[in-house]
Amino acid sequence: MFPELNDLLNTTPDKVEQGKLTLLCDAKTDGSFLVHHFLSFYLKANCKVCFVALIQSFSHYNIVGQKLGVSLTTARERGQLVFLEGLKSSVDVFFRAEEEPHPLQFVREANAGNLQPLYEFVREALQPVDSGEAAWRCPVLLVDDLSVLLSLGVGAVAVLDFIHYCRATVCWKLQVPALYFCCRETW
Repeated sequence: MFPELNDLLNTTPDKVEQGKLTLLCDAKTDGSFLVHHFLSFYLKANCKVCFVALIQSFSHYNIVGQKLGVSLTTARERGQLVFLEGLKSSVDVFFRAEEEPHPLQFVREANAGNLQPLYEFVREALQPVDSGEAAWRCPVLLVDDLSVLLSLGVGAVAVLDFIHYCRATVCWKLQVPALYFCCRETW
């Protein structure tokens, strides 16, 4: 999408740094186009993408993705994209039995500080599978938008712990090359 941006970041679909954390923060301007850029970039690079979308719907990202030359629907059907739609899933939490685990279980809890189920979802989504699944180049994690967690009552320490656990365990242990978290002006 933006070859100049790729040049600045010194990245190409063939050369991806492992263990790299990129935190995107925008203030006074909307930087969401960067999330769309990285999503389409890694899907085109044949990477397996786990996308935790807390701010927009799947159809929004799919429409923008189609304009950038990727189909999120096709990527999800092929197993290349694991998509957690936060807007839809947060409502589903209230209609499940409390015993059933859910990545956004913290929404239901009075003390909304436990992001362990969300972390487990990410870890499992990026875990290599030995079955007949297609061999993707490398796994990538994208989260848009961390500030939504703060708005839902999760403390800043819990959000920072989530970032730390994703980076320490998922990024280094599973050799995930990049993590992209987008946060808005709330930090």
